[in-house]
Amino acid sequence: MNKTTSIALVIAVSFLSGFAFRTALSISQNRGIQNLKKVTGIGGIFFKCKDPAKMREWYKTHLGLKTNKYGAVFEWRQGTDSSKKGFTQWSPFSEKTKYFEPSTKDYMINYRVENLVALVDELKKNGVTIVDTIEAVEYGKFVHILDVEGNKLELWESNDIEFEKLGKQIGAETTK
Repeated sequence: MNKTTSIALVIAVSFLSGFAFRTALSISQNRGIQNLKKVTGIGGIFFKCKDPAKMREWYKTHLGLKTNKYGAVFEWRQGTDSSKKGFTQWSPFSEKTKYFEPSTKDYMINYRVENLVALVDELKKNGVTIVDTIEAVEYGKFVHILDVEGNKLELWESNDIEFEKLGKQIGAETTK
């Protein structure tokens, strides 16, 4: 084999090896995305109203919600592990709140998710509008996005153990 043929062979093998590696890496990453759990449940229902205190009292009196200054918390057991609790927040907001902006809607849904950082990376790659940066607090991580019609959604990677501790600290009972 002459020198030119050997060089061409080395270049071809290098190219094909790189292509095969890149393809394998891409397949591996796509499997990770396909296996990425996205929404796992409803974390909260938030809506605007004229008088949040009056609304909380009405729901407490007539529908039995155990309300606190933020609304009410529903406690439930997680389907994948019934020994673990999960929580869903229900909160009336003042009709003048800016919290739902840039959406002009009177409601916002909070979705429970797993692996918020990976999910946000995927959403960015797919052109989804991310309204703010991920905020981490004791009871989880949050970020806001807009859906295709401009509805603001809140994504929450929950830490239910810390969420329950916070509820106990403020004297909030859960509605079960």
